[in-house]
Amino acid sequence: MVTDRPAASAAPVAGRARDGTGPAGQPARAGSARRAARPPIIRARSIPNPGTRRRIPPSAPFRRPPPAWSIPASHHLMSRHRAAAVRSWGMEDRMEGSVGAPAAGEGRRPRDLRADFFRGIALWFIFIDHIPDNWLGHATLRNVALCDATEAFVLLAGYAAGIAYGGVLDREGWLFAAAQVVRRVGTLYVAHIVLFVMFTAQVGYSAAAMDASIYIDELHLDAFGDQPYRALLEALLLRFQPAFLNILPLYILLLLQFALVLPLVRRPRLLLALSLGLYAATRLLELELPTWAGGGWFFNPGAWQLLFMVGVVLGYRPPGAAAGPLRVPWRRWAGALCVAWLALGFALLFLAWHRPDLGQAAPLWFTGVLTEVDKTALHPFRLVSILALTYLLAHAVPASAAWLRHRAAWAFLAMGQQGLPVFCSGILFSFVGRLALEYNDRVIMQAAVNAAGLASLVAVAWLSGWYKRKERARRSVPALPPGRPA
Repeated sequence: MVTDRPAASAAPVAGRARDGTGPAGQPARAGSARRAARPPIIRARSIPNPGTRRRIPPSAPFRRPPPAWSIPASHHLMSRHRAAAVRSWGMEDRMEGSVGAPAAGEGRRPRDLRADFFRGIALWFIFIDHIPDNWLGHATLRNVALCDATEAFVLLAGYAAGIAYGGVLDREGWLFAAAQVVRRVGTLYVAHIVLFVMFTAQVGYSAAAMDASIYIDELHLDAFGDQPYRALLEALLLRFQPAFLNILPLYILLLLQFALVLPLVRRPRLLLALSLGLYAATRLLELELPTWAGGGWFFNPGAWQLLFMVGVVLGYRPPGAAAGPLRVPWRRWAGALCVAWLALGFALLFLAWHRPDLGQAAPLWFTGVLTEVDKTALHPFRLVSILALTYLLAHAVPASAAWLRHRAAWAFLAMGQQGLPVFCSGILFSFVGRLALEYNDRVIMQAAVNAAGLASLVAVAWLSGWYKRKERARRSVPALPPGRPA
């Protein structure tokens, strides 16, 4: 390699001592001591890249290479000669295609705290809505709009999938990204089976201890009491879904569909067109997946996949792009339409639940609209409602909003970042809250149940996040060199 000045060596440079004196022991000129103390600067004209015929172009001067123990562990997966060259010249950040690191000029996308915050709100609403006669349930999304926390959960799940697996697709390719999605599916499947066993045991024991078989009937666990072995098998096949245990099977099917169409995230209009076609066919032809008890899934994957895919295309960002290929800019007329639609939905709910006398005086077609807004196949009114709400919130709350980093938002941020353990815990906690309110439903007990539930979910989120941070820190500790005592 050709250099403009000699590289550093163990011996002092000829003609000048290390203490800053001149050749004959005379004091050196001003500044020479400081220059001698600095590490030498190497200016590479052309550095061969072992393993390829390319040459890395001239770059800015860089200092002495870092010690070998500071090289990221991911680089040990490279070939021995390639890794040696990387360590020699300190080119980890300049190399393209490094295993486990972004390519040159590519940075990891910062986390969108809005998604974490609103996912935490959605999980909190799901907990509240699962407790019958909970007064706080009158303030959740299902009582003010033609949608509820489930739509928000699915949309944000797609948004997170577009961010996470879209980046893996760009760095590693479709096969590895699909494998990562399938791995996540395995995690969700195990969580669902564990939750099924725990929830069934919780409800069954409570029904036996309190002589209240109504719990078994209301939560659709009576089939498990009649045929326990068959029920367990059907639960493993996702064909037996008691109440509250139908969201994770939907999520599993949505991720499997997503793994098949991963390359289409780069062509969002085509992906949305195919997704819209499946949604229309599901509703028009009444397509559904069968269950053991008869009928179809409570959440039809063929319909709900449209909302998930909308979240995917909104979350995906191409490499080096500041925004996704499908942008939704702010338009005043669009915002006005969204506000009008949400106001209409609130009016329908108000007439149906709070003023049924006024609803009876309305035309028959008007009162029949609300009964036709089904949740199973994601009625278009529900779809438009959640998209309108998302449009308004996305433009009203910028990603750089300072309050998202305030302590007051920490609880919901933590819950949103640990969605799976918080959701599973919320299912179990909600049944405990139901038992408490059946014992005493006064205002003090209502406040205590909701406050204790929120505190418990935040504690689960904190413990889960703490464990993951400890696990990452343990894995990131470099291995000791051979022969060095521990």
